[in-house]
This record gives sequence, structure tokens and C-alpha cells, in this order.
Amino acid sequence: MAEISAAQVKELRERTGAGMMDCKKALNEVGGDMDKAIDYLREKGLAAAAKKEGRIAAEGIVEAYIHGGGRIGVLLEVNCETDFVANTDDFKQFTRDIALHIAAAKPLYLTKEEVPADVIEHEKNILKAQALNEGKPEKIVEKMVEGRISKYYKEVCLLEQEFVKDPDKTINDLVLEKTAKIGERIVIRRFTRYEMGEGIEKRQEDFAAEVMKEMNR
Repeated sequence: MAEISAAQVKELRERTGAGMMDCKKALNEVGGDMDKAIDYLREKGLAAAAKKEGRIAAEGIVEAYIHGGGRIGVLLEVNCETDFVANTDDFKQFTRDIALHIAAAKPLYLTKEEVPADVIEHEKNILKAQALNEGKPEKIVEKMVEGRISKYYKEVCLLEQEFVKDPDKTINDLVLEKTAKIGERIVIRRFTRYEMGEGIEKRQEDFAAEVMKEMNR
């Protein structure tokens, strides 16, 4: 059995809002795997974020972010349960961080469920052809394709993406942490990202690097 450190317990508590002993037990049950421990707590109904999932979040903020003198724009709606929380600096900073992330990471969808079935089928066909062209045996190609589809989700779905300011956390992790910290249900409802000249042939520029510089000021 993996030895569970106090730092692991503390991190799990911060990310879920669950009790210290529940966090320690969850980590012991899953051999120290943080993501599995979060799932364990949610399944047991012990994670604060999980307990709030059924509650209505109809307040919040529509955040507008413009970068590079108007070259990139993001509109983002993040909901919470009360206007009191919506007006706190903590919640406002959270929405701004998500908007900055969207500007840099270019997600196409909010969740995996939003990716159209025909898009996934198209990706699978391409990935299968790639694997076969690499000389992989057909019997393992399907598993390879599923693994690469999981990677595709992490590239194009906002909640699955690694946070640009802290790649050890996904955007979904941030939502769960903020829910536990604030004590209200937090929902990223929708977003739109605009990039000047998108779809028109032009010189490629590293907008993501520029956004990162601004975030680190």
C-alpha cells in the first residue's frame, strides 16, 4: 500500500472540501491516486462540490476579455448561486482566469458531451489510418485510437484542458476547488472565442505565448 502524505491529504481536502479523515481514507482506498480519490469522495457523497451539483446556479458573471489590441476576444458566462458571491473579488478573478485560459488554449467545446458524434467519428477514422500507417497490429489499433481520442478531448474540451497557469490541474479541477472554497455551486455555462482574421490565410503568430506573458505580469 502506498504511503499517504499529509500534503496529499491537504491537497485533496482543498480540492473537494471533504473532511481530513475522509480524504485520508479515500487516498488509502485508491493507492494514493488523486483523481481516483476525488471520484471516490464524490461517489460517496462526501465531496462538498458533489453535494452542490443539484443546486441551481442562476447568478454569476458574463466576463469579456480582449487581448492584443483587439486581436483576440472571449465572452464567458460563469454561474454561481447568489449575487453576493458573484460580486466577490475571488469569483471575479476566477472568471477572468478562465477567460484568459480560453484566449490562450483555444478550446472548441465546453465538455466531451458537446463534441458532435460525426466529429469524433471523423477523428477516429484519421487516427485509425495513422496507427495502421505506423505499422501497428490491427488488434491493438482500437485501443490506440481510444487513447488518442482521450487526448483529443483534452485538447479541445475546456473542462478537460490543463490550466495554462498550472498544468497539474484541469479546468474541471479548478471548478471543483472553487466550489469547495466558496461554498456554492460554480458552473461554466458557455463561452465564445474570437480571433481576428480567423479562417483567413495570414502570418501565424503565437497568441498563446502573448496571453501567457500578460497572465504572468
